[in-house]
Amino acid sequence: MTQGERRTPARRTVLGAAGATVLGASTALAAGTGTAQAAAADRTPGRGHGYRSLPVPTVIGHRGASGYRPEHTLGSYRHALDLGAHVVEQDLVPTRDGHLVCRHENDITGTTDVADHPEFASRKTTKTVDGVTLTGWFTEDFTLAELKTLRAKERIPGTRQENTLYDGRWTVPTFEEVLRWAEDEGRRRGREIWLHVETKHPSYFRSLGLGLEERLAKLLRRYGRHRANSPVFLQSFEPSSIQRLAKLVDAPGVVLLSGPSTRPWDFVEAGDPRTVADLVTPAGLRWIASYAQGIGPTLDLVIPKDASGRLGTPTTLVRDAHAEGLILHPYTHRNENTFLPADFRKGTDPTAYGDSFGALKRYLETGIDGIFSDNPDTALLAAADLTARD
Repeated sequence: MTQGERRTPARRTVLGAAGATVLGASTALAAGTGTAQAAAADRTPGRGHGYRSLPVPTVIGHRGASGYRPEHTLGSYRHALDLGAHVVEQDLVPTRDGHLVCRHENDITGTTDVADHPEFASRKTTKTVDGVTLTGWFTEDFTLAELKTLRAKERIPGTRQENTLYDGRWTVPTFEEVLRWAEDEGRRRGREIWLHVETKHPSYFRSLGLGLEERLAKLLRRYGRHRANSPVFLQSFEPSSIQRLAKLVDAPGVVLLSGPSTRPWDFVEAGDPRTVADLVTPAGLRWIASYAQGIGPTLDLVIPKDASGRLGTPTTLVRDAHAEGLILHPYTHRNENTFLPADFRKGTDPTAYGDSFGALKRYLETGIDGIFSDNPDTALLAAADLTARD
């Protein structure tokens, strides 16, 4: 499919509807009859037709709507849908008794109130995870019952002070709870709820006897999300995790890619000398396309920054990935100055919002198929701006 073919009138229609949701039309839609809701569901791209029928660019709520709510909570996921996100992301790590829970990292020191629980003081420890030494509390040292006594909190309170208002409101969700939640939300909203699910540190957890892929595949099959056209993406920074999942289920896989000089941790352990720079060559992308349907590169692999932190000239990654039939879901857009390229910052306060729309315009114009965003409403409006010019 060429770039021109991706930009269809159907996409324009869908983004218009999403923009209306951002502006508050969802309340009126919710008041409609069941018949009207069913008719709307029939028009929803992605419904039963796989990832190629999603709007392009697809807006993925990064850890939910983490720009507005503490990440990886049901409150953050629900808010992402309320803002119009097409897909909502989950990161998975295991508990000691083998349950998959939604946390960006197994180190839960900064995302829960575990430090306030004297009964768990002795669990604080130092570990090496993927070559990085960390001191804190880790999910694999807690049973699910113990983990459920904790409450989630904002990860970066210095940047997102407003989010601390919601500290303590939600527990750490299991992935099975999220699957049930997605079913309930789908019935309530009259459409499929798409998920973007990441296996975190899979080689590390496999070494502990807590392999992620088999547990994930079992849950996907239980809830009917294991097929090629199921409303779910499976993603990992370790290509071998996506290869393993591809043998267990047919859901689309996405290989995540960080800085060009880095090596996936499974490559490090296997002695594979290839770096991300090797994987984004035409030959590397062809290899990824042999078992996956997409890549999730850092935005810097799409448009590098110069020495001053300003955006430079786009690479050929979008063209090269599309030539191999791969979609691109780069990460991560955020509104705050501290996360934006230098040429789109406003003022000197790193926590203030900069010219987020200007930065998004540059990224979306490269032809990427989607984008992870902490602020999905902003990304949706930027996508609508793009399609309005098509």
